[in-house]
Amino acid sequence: MKMTLLLLLCLTGHVFATELPDVDCLVLNLKHVKCSWDKEGTPEVNYTFYGWFKYDTLVSECPTYLSANNTNTGCMQPYHETQRFDQFYSRLLPGQENSAKEHALKTKVKLNPPTNVTVHNGSDSNLWVEWSHITCVESEVRYRINNRNWATFLLSTNVKNYCINLPSSRSLYEVQVRSRVSSDCAQSDFWSDWSEPVLWGSNNSTANQTDVSMSVWNPVLYAVGAFILILLVMMLLHYERIRIIFIPVVPKPSPKLHNIEVSNIQSSGLPSQKRPVFKPNIYIYIYIYIYIYIYIFRSYQLTYQNTVVFERHIEDRCVPSCEVKAKQVKDVSLLELVSIP
Repeated sequence: MKMTLLLLLCLTGHVFATELPDVDCLVLNLKHVKCSWDKEGTPEVNYTFYGWFKYDTLVSECPTYLSANNTNTGCMQPYHETQRFDQFYSRLLPGQENSAKEHALKTKVKLNPPTNVTVHNGSDSNLWVEWSHITCVESEVRYRINNRNWATFLLSTNVKNYCINLPSSRSLYEVQVRSRVSSDCAQSDFWSDWSEPVLWGSNNSTANQTDVSMSVWNPVLYAVGAFILILLVMMLLHYERIRIIFIPVVPKPSPKLHNIEVSNIQSSGLPSQKRPVFKPNIYIYIYIYIYIYIYIFRSYQLTYQNTVVFERHIEDRCVPSCEVKAKQVKDVSLLELVSIP
């Protein structure tokens, strides 16, 4: 008899000595209640779960268990509309034969990600994002341009679209949406997962590497321009025909005109003086060509820089106003490139 009692205590003592795991419950997409007790790992005991709402008349065992390594770790049971406003009770056996844990599920609702997320360029030249979800839901949209930082915006309840002002088709836009039950229906503490990313715009690496490629080409353009300038100077110095094209020769005055000039000088009684023949200064033309080259290249460089700054201004500082009231949340990190008055 003593041996039997000792054996029974050895078999059940570990169960009673083990502390009951904590049970967490969550309403999933307003269709199921998911309760789990594996927060600290897979339990060593295969528990039986019972869950019910306050006004349920029948208490039954979990219809669908979640398991890991053949051990029960959670339960999925049906949920009916508005039940989350009632108290929910759970019980694990063995261990809670005479007690049950209470759960307040009103703010513990996690929806599925929004569906049918689409992005298209509207007739107003803005980029429109649209999606589908149930009623009494608020959404959050985030997008990034060319794999930069995410910009996140919180929208009003039941709004199912969002616009990005003046998008650049040369940039790659990545958009995602998530949702949760809004404050009009007892705001949930849990957001849904982000929807699958939707892409719009350029799908190659050219837009992402514009700045890098331009910085690489700058010295090449300088070298080519300098080589062409040196070659032009050498041609002007050594090839008379080409020099005549760029630097026309001033014709010499005829002998008659020269005789008239000498006679006039002699008649006036002034001492005659040999006048120097005009010779064009080739260095002046070289300086002119250098100035023109620098001016053209600098104008091109400034135009490119202004274009890049303007595009970043549109991409990073655009706050949509397309009939959608949105506010930017604190995790947004934008580049302060251009100051907007």
